[in-house]
Amino acid sequence: MISGLRKRQLLRNFEKGMRNVQVTCSGCKQVYSGMEAMDSLYVCPSCGKYMTVGAGARIRMVTDAGSFEPWFEDLEDGNPLSLEGYEDKLAAAREKSGSSEAVVIGKGRIFGLETVIGVCDANFMMGSMGHVMGERITTAFENAVRKKLPVILFCCSGGARMQEGIISLMQMEKTSAAVKRHSNAGLFYCSILTDPTMGGVTASFATLGDVILAEPGARIGFAGPRVIQQTIGHTLPEGFQKAEFLLEHGMIDGIVERRELKERLAYLLQVHTEEVDKRQLKSFRNNIIAFPNVVSTGEEKTAWEKVKLCRSADRASSLDYMERLFEEFYELHGDRCYRDDRALIGGLAFFGTQPVTVLADVRGTTLEDRMQRNFGMPMPDGYRKAVRLMKQAEKFRRPVITFINTSGAFCGVDAEERGQGEAIARSIMEMAGLKVPVLCILVGEGGSGGALATAVGNEVWMTENSTYAILSPEGYSSILWKTEQRAEEAAQIMKLTAQDLFEMKVIDRIIPEYGGANHETVDKIAESMKHDIVGFLLKYIDMSGEEIENDRYERFRKF
Repeated sequence: MISGLRKRQLLRNFEKGMRNVQVTCSGCKQVYSGMEAMDSLYVCPSCGKYMTVGAGARIRMVTDAGSFEPWFEDLEDGNPLSLEGYEDKLAAAREKSGSSEAVVIGKGRIFGLETVIGVCDANFMMGSMGHVMGERITTAFENAVRKKLPVILFCCSGGARMQEGIISLMQMEKTSAAVKRHSNAGLFYCSILTDPTMGGVTASFATLGDVILAEPGARIGFAGPRVIQQTIGHTLPEGFQKAEFLLEHGMIDGIVERRELKERLAYLLQVHTEEVDKRQLKSFRNNIIAFPNVVSTGEEKTAWEKVKLCRSADRASSLDYMERLFEEFYELHGDRCYRDDRALIGGLAFFGTQPVTVLADVRGTTLEDRMQRNFGMPMPDGYRKAVRLMKQAEKFRRPVITFINTSGAFCGVDAEERGQGEAIARSIMEMAGLKVPVLCILVGEGGSGGALATAVGNEVWMTENSTYAILSPEGYSSILWKTEQRAEEAAQIMKLTAQDLFEMKVIDRIIPEYGGANHETVDKIAESMKHDIVGFLLKYIDMSGEEIENDRYERFRKF
């Protein structure tokens, strides 16, 4: 740790240096003073190019003024390989960057929320990871565990530090082990990948965050593109290893622009540290309009009519309900394996003051949107993303709320190649064992195993005219009678309506639609739903994780 006097001296030196330094945009070659670059958050006003940010400038951009307390400035350098000239190179790096090592770490506040924060500095030997950098990051996570604090790391690195050889490589294992201990303590870690994040840093602490964000256009990867191209002998695809490429392929949660970053980090800190009690939930319920919970307000529809109603483009979607039920929904992306599935979305939100994890099938509205969302039929990647977010919710003791509206899991060669059956089975199994309350709401079609994969709840509700079945009536008719022409008859005998399933005790509640779940009634339906959700959360707020899991097990054990 350093004294307050030394801290103020460092800040004065930094401001003096910023007035004298010049920054050149690597895109359009426009030259700015250091203070001009700082004012624009190091985003070129002329061409929009993201410039490299030093550790000191980055800390000033995201922390509350005067709140940052540097740690570990007294850690001594070393030369593990006794490499000639290495000490001189370290001295030159300190002079160039203004930092004592390739990462600056300390404690600070973001909109008043306390956190451990670290910034890798590309100006210090390309942010390469040596043993001092590894020691600082490891000790930071250890301190965070002792102080019960979250960690935010801005990652930027060319990889392992060649001058330290195998000792540099050992930092990958050391830092990853420290991240694991911090995670086991139930604490939040967010990594922000900046340009470039490569090699051993990517293959250790940088990609182990509970939430992984990236700046636009940041280069991110393990092996460098030149090495890859030489190895495989093929031209690499456009945008390869850019942040946008990783988002599409499921490796990061999102891309955040610098002007939004501080607010986004504050949101993430709040949603992962907020604690809710009964009084807050009851107070929230008192402000909800209590509509009468009456179903079948109009003429009773046949099962086949309800099937067609569920498939109507005018029917209220999962997104319509989410917009009305939750505040500040923030979508998280990717399964960390292959891609981001837009048919099954998930993320964080506030239900009143209660942080929750939300999962939802989304069919899309326009034809283009429906094609991008695969008409609401998830691939294995969607179910694997759901599992990742459910386990994350369990770690942070957040209730899980799912909205189900799918004709079923996608049926195709690529789905089978990527293990559709295993992905659904894994989702069912992991969901069954969650030690947080799980509420599942069918708002349209509930088609077979594709719906079941996110329907393993402590309670399962259905809107009045939704359906839930072993497969579509057309498929049922085809299998039993070798023709799809008897689909209407099949719908009647399948007992797929909410009323049938409530009578058989397959579901726990029917949510009234007040004439039909469309854009005229969705506000009223959501308000009724909101009132009931508070009751659900209050039911489980005093239960232990084991009691919640057992409650869910016994619900399904009876079938």
